[in-house]
This record gives sequence, structure tokens and C-alpha cells, in this order.
Amino acid sequence: MLEQIREKSQGGIAKSILGLVILTFAVAGIGSYSNSVDTSVAEVNGQKITKNAFDKAYQNQRGRMEQQFGQMFETLSADSAYMANFRNGVLDNLINETLIDQSTSDLAIRISDERLKTVIREMSEFQVDGVFDNNRYLAIINQAGFFQSSDFRDYLRVEMTRRQLSQGLVGSEFNLPYQEELFNSLQNQKRDIRFATISAEQFKASSEVSDEEINSYYLANQTRFENKEQVKVDYLILDVNEIAKGIEVSDADLETYYQDNIDNYRQDEQRRVSHILIEFGDDESAAKASIQAILQRINKGEDFALLAKELSTDTFSGENGGDLDWIESGVMEPAFDESAFALTGVGSVSEIVKSEFGFHIIKLTDLKAEQTKALVDIRDELKDKVSNEKAQDRYFELQQEMAQISFEFPDSLDDAAQAVNISVQTSDWLSRNGNTLPFNNPQVVDAVFSALVLNDNVNSDVIEVNDSLAIVIRLNEHQPAEVKPLAEVNEQIKTVLLADKATAKALNTAEDLLSQFTAGTDITAALSAVNSSFVVKPAVGRFGSDVQQSVAKEAFVLPHPSEGNISASTVTLANGDLVLLEVQAIVAADSTEAVNPNITNQQVSQLAQSAYSSYIGALRVGAKITRSAINETVTAY
Repeated sequence: MLEQIREKSQGGIAKSILGLVILTFAVAGIGSYSNSVDTSVAEVNGQKITKNAFDKAYQNQRGRMEQQFGQMFETLSADSAYMANFRNGVLDNLINETLIDQSTSDLAIRISDERLKTVIREMSEFQVDGVFDNNRYLAIINQAGFFQSSDFRDYLRVEMTRRQLSQGLVGSEFNLPYQEELFNSLQNQKRDIRFATISAEQFKASSEVSDEEINSYYLANQTRFENKEQVKVDYLILDVNEIAKGIEVSDADLETYYQDNIDNYRQDEQRRVSHILIEFGDDESAAKASIQAILQRINKGEDFALLAKELSTDTFSGENGGDLDWIESGVMEPAFDESAFALTGVGSVSEIVKSEFGFHIIKLTDLKAEQTKALVDIRDELKDKVSNEKAQDRYFELQQEMAQISFEFPDSLDDAAQAVNISVQTSDWLSRNGNTLPFNNPQVVDAVFSALVLNDNVNSDVIEVNDSLAIVIRLNEHQPAEVKPLAEVNEQIKTVLLADKATAKALNTAEDLLSQFTAGTDITAALSAVNSSFVVKPAVGRFGSDVQQSVAKEAFVLPHPSEGNISASTVTLANGDLVLLEVQAIVAADSTEAVNPNITNQQVSQLAQSAYSSYIGALRVGAKITRSAINETVTAY
């Protein structure tokens, strides 16, 4: 058959079609076939926000919410209206970030390469014993998803540029003394109140709930009575730390490792240098003449540090006599580096050195010779490293063996357990959120609830939880998500409905009493009839009073009382009870009381946040923004 296809492909028609296809690719490019569909979720002033960027931001924000609110967020995520607002909020943030980036570009806010390099080298995350470590730097950014150092630098540049703009806006805000005093007086104001609590419990006896009402509530609130899907699994887990306990390290192992990695224990030669810099400016020849004159003065015995302080255009180092601190070979600009490491003794001074920054004179002020740590001094450290490496090697061997056998014998974990000499364990009930390690790992959760495990009832693939932990699982027991039967929740629903009806009756009673009270009627007897009376509370503050916070909050919402005008309202408490509340008098704050510095800082912070929000609002007003529909189509982890 292949021969027939080959023969027919040699015909004129086939060749013509093939020629057209090749021509189309040549003119339009292969990318046009795959990129013709616009999947962007928004466009801001002509700049597209990709679906991929949205998905990444969505998953990051969702992960933060799940970590912060746990099971509560799982309940919220079942509400389609809430999740629609959640997705729109994520997109709004991306639009705001795009507007900020465009604004920083328009304002020519830049972060220099040198500043970026300094920040990275000073970040404690990338340091070992207080010194920047390039290997640690690469390992950490790779773990964070930046597989090229340039990707991380680009990310950091954007973040620093945004921060520079926001700090400029925030740092310009301040409040005036009268604002502090006014805010302080309002915060410390107190109110004389009285209130009567009308218990909802007393109305339950006169309330009835029908079977029809219970059934209607049950049908309208199915998600409240749902058993969440849960799974128990059997599993095998490989842990490097457990493997390391059985590893032995010989003296020969230590010696071999030491010799193979001796560069890691060698401190390269370090030099402390000072310099005098004369920048080129507009006239390079004049700059060279100036540096030559300075070199002559140094050669005649004048003090290098004083000349650096007086004449160097590098004023930052000049204040310290030109000191550039300790440097290693390869750190500085090539011409500078070569001259600095060519100096033969402490106190020696170079000839004139030309670099991209200008003309330099360099002085060697101190010297640390190359040093290598002896094996005996780092024996314990090496023993840990060799042990860990051996454990890691053994871990990968066992992982491969466990993967192979659990795949070849998919109906049980026993064979794999025997091969790698570990025991089969059984988990507690697992859900899609809120599990403990290792079952809080997204890859493990995906495997637990995968069709392979739940439906096919076979062993999962080996899952690498992290660099030192691997797991393979199989189904033990599955409890599908299902709504509890009405009979099981009947009494629960009846209790809820009775409480709602009692609260409604208490509210009607309270509203009726409020109408009478504000009309000037004495309601003492009416309150007594519902087992209540007024309780007087003088000088109640906004916070920290001995009345319920919802009552205190409402007291400071009500208007000031005046002659012929009663300031009163009702408040529904969390337990369903009603409170009839009256503000009787306003107690002004002590005008001699000093303003709390924390209040001042809080007020400035609020003003700064408002200024930043207003700035973004102004950018949005003048921007051309189009949005696409963002339904629940993002990948769920």
C-alpha cells in the first residue's frame, strides 16, 4: 500500500497541490496556522492580555484563597455568581497592572542593569553566609519557574518599576494637623445609649413549619446538604530522609568527594582596591589630561584618598577615599579587572586605565590570598553531603523500580512494596482541598480523583511530590458526592426555618415598637410583654465597649439626637435576637488628648491607598479597554 501511495504522489496533480502548500507556508509562515485564533481575554490600549497570563493569575489567586480560607472557599467556589465575580476581579487586576506598566513607560521610569544586579546580589534569599551564591540563586529561581536568569531579571525589573511608581504616589501623601485632630475627635467620641433586647426564642412556640416548606427549602438549598466526594487510598511513599538513615559513608568516600569538589572549598584571591574616576564628559581629551595630572600628583607622594575625595567623579566611593571594598576576579569591567589584579603589592598604584565609565587610577589597599579549606575542618559537613547524595542516588534507583513494578502489576501495591522494602499505608478520608502532606500536593490530588484510580481501579503513576518525596497510590474506598436524603436533614431544616420565622416575628415586633417609640409613646409595658426592658449604657466607645459590636457600630451610625427628634433604630444580632437601640447623648472627645501616632499613620496610609486607586481610575478613564467573556474554562488544579 505504501508503494501505491508513493507512486500516486509522483503525479502532476499531487505535485501541484504540494507546491501550493509549500508556497503558502513560505508566504504566510507556519505560525499563521496555529496563531490565527485570538485567545486573548482583554486588550488595553492595543496591548493584549493573553489567556495563558489570565490562567496563571487565576490559579495563583485561587491557590492563595484556598490556603487562606480552606473549606470555606470550597463552599464559595460552588457559587457560580461568586466565581464569575472572582474571575472578573482577576482580570481587573491584570488590566490595572497593564495600565501601570504603560504609564511607567510613558513616564520613562527605568531600572538600570546595575541597580538590578545590586538588588539581586543583596537579596538574602540568594546568599550563603551573607555572601551572594550564584548556584543558590539559579536553584531558587528555577524552583519558582524562572528557567532562564534573564526571565527572572525581566520579572524583577517590571516589579521594581511598578513599585517605584507606586512609592512615588504613596510617598507624596500627607495629612494636615486639623485632619488629625478631627479624626482623633471622631475616633474617641463616645455615646450614651440605651437598648432593649427582644429574644427570638420566645416566638418559636407560636411558629409552625409545614412539610411543604421543609421540602421547598431542601430543594432550593441542595448544596448545603451535600456529602462532599471523599476517597481513601492505599499508597507507597519513598522519602530520601528515611533512606539516608541507612546510608554509611567511608573515609574513602569523603576523600573522593573532597577532591572532586575542591573548587567549592577554595576561596579565590580577593583584593580591596580604591580608585579615582574621571568621566569622559563632553571632552575625552580633557578628561585624560585631568587624570594624567592626578597620577603625577600621586607619584609625587600626595595622599590617594584625599585626591579621590576631592577630584573623583565617582562621588559615592570618593567620600570613602575611593574605596570599592573587596572584589574577586571577573567582577569588574574587563579593563579595570585586569589592571586591578596586575598590581603586585599592597599600596601599589596602576597606570591610567580606560573603561566604558571613564579613566581610572587604581590602588591596591589590601589582599587576601587564595585559601582552601582542609578536609579535616569540613569533615562533618562533607559527611552530610555525601550521605545525602548517596541517599538521593538510592532514592532514584528505588523510584524507578517502584514505578516499573507498580505499572507491571497494576492491581496491587504489594509487589512494588516488597521490591523496594517499604510498607503499604492507607490514608484518612481525602477531599479535593484541605488535606495534609503529601495529599495537599496538586499533582497527588489530581491522581487521587483521576479516572485511572477511581474508575479503572489500577495503580497510579509515580508522583514526585518534591525532590525528596515520591508516591504511588491506588483506590481503597470511594464516597461519591451526593445530596443527603430529606429524611436525614428534615430536623435540621425544621430548626433553621423555625429560627427564621422566630427572628421574623421578633423583627416585626421590634419595628412596631420602634414606630411607637419614635412617635413619643411610652413602650415600657409593651417591652415587658415580650420579656424585655431598656438597659442604659453611658459613654460607649466605637471599640472595646462591653456591648455587642453590632450594637456599638449602629450607635455610631445613628444621627445626633435633638429636641423633638428621637435617634433610634433596630439591630438584628447574630443569634436572631432583635435590639431596639436609642442614642441619648453625644459625649465629645477630650480636646486636650494627644493624637495617637498610630492614627496619624493609619490616616496617611488610607490617603495613600486612595491616591493610588484614583491614579489607576484616571488611567482607566482615558484607556481603550476591551474584554472578552471569561467563563469557567481555565484549567483546574
